[in-house]
Amino acid sequence: MVNYKKGLVLGATAAVLTTIAVTGAGLRLPRSVASLQDNPKKLVDEVWQVINDTYVDATFNQVDWLAVRQKYVGSSKTYNSNQEAYKAIREMLEQLGDPYTRFMDPEEFKNMQIDTSGELTGVGIQITKDEETKELTVVAPIEDTPAFEAGILAKDVITKINGKTTEGMEVEDAVKLIRGKPGSKVTLTIRRANQEINYPIVRARIELHPVKASIKETPSGKVGYIRLTQFSAQASQEMRAAIREAEGAKVKGYILDLRSNPGGLLYSSVEIARMWLDQGRIVSTVSRNGEVEAQRATNRALTDKPLVIMVDGGSASASEILSGALQDNDRATLVGTKTFGKGLVQSVRRLGDGTSGLAVTIAKYLTPNGRDINKQGIDPDILVELTEEERKELQQQRDRIGDFGDPQFDKAYEVLEQEIAKSGGTNARGAVR
Repeated sequence: MVNYKKGLVLGATAAVLTTIAVTGAGLRLPRSVASLQDNPKKLVDEVWQVINDTYVDATFNQVDWLAVRQKYVGSSKTYNSNQEAYKAIREMLEQLGDPYTRFMDPEEFKNMQIDTSGELTGVGIQITKDEETKELTVVAPIEDTPAFEAGILAKDVITKINGKTTEGMEVEDAVKLIRGKPGSKVTLTIRRANQEINYPIVRARIELHPVKASIKETPSGKVGYIRLTQFSAQASQEMRAAIREAEGAKVKGYILDLRSNPGGLLYSSVEIARMWLDQGRIVSTVSRNGEVEAQRATNRALTDKPLVIMVDGGSASASEILSGALQDNDRATLVGTKTFGKGLVQSVRRLGDGTSGLAVTIAKYLTPNGRDINKQGIDPDILVELTEEERKELQQQRDRIGDFGDPQFDKAYEVLEQEIAKSGGTNARGAVR
């Protein structure tokens, strides 16, 4: 079962390393009972046990996990240092073939932790290793960061970092090369549509606010536009404030923009779904034992006004939980392109040496209608693709994103206008649509 209170359960951030370093205290993560600082072999054994007890696939992706234990933790095996243990752990986990289950050494673990009030430094992209091609792929650039401003796009393949090929490179190694001090430069070579482009990017300090909202005056009346860029710990608080402000302004409907939102905390997506949905299932989490933990709406929606959601290939994990829940419950119409397709949940824990960490795929999630979207994604109700030229124009004229002149926004507003007309344009809470 997924524990929403203890530890850190993520929809995407555990699975996709961000190329930003986190300063500050970070979130508190559970420590193992015993300290393994002076026993590298026990650290390897601890990781084996965690996988054995919690990994989502009881066959361990057709790997003989007991034989793996004998190889790495057998009586004849010795480790002279933590570094030797770290190398063995990485080799052990590679056999699962799961890019989302990974070991983090002390530096990597420190840098993946999310500090809700701290300062971030880096270029502002989230990357993963494609499960089929094994290529380093951009999940999404974070809005208003150097990578976003440079023109990096979701699904871009990173072929070189400062001229060094990424072929065979692990995500952790790529992150180390991309990360750096503010003001320093890194050049990413991107392959897009069979063309390679060099992007010199200056690293910077990044302050993240996941919600951006505005009230738009339209021919149908006031419309609330909310752009959610990340499901961080503060996202639900900012979303609640945005909805309440829009309700106070007596908007007729909403456009929720989840494009290029790579996900984040699972509970954050559930909390936000409850702001839009009065009744119904939100998501089910299924472990290898067939246990199902269903999260439901709690009759506390902040609005029932017409809602259109914009999604694209950079909308991943927690974004897919939210959009899938509202689509399956007929609460919202989805406009845009197919989402990323990451339907796995990771749990992150601090290991017994007190400084390293482990992210483990512990479950998959299903939409209310039972859809397993991993590798499949969610199809929008209305497909609106952007041409390469349109994408470049939006990158260059960022004030058009989420406004008239943005082709996907234009379509979202057209759909919303029709929904407002069907509802009679009422502002009454609980009115029949």
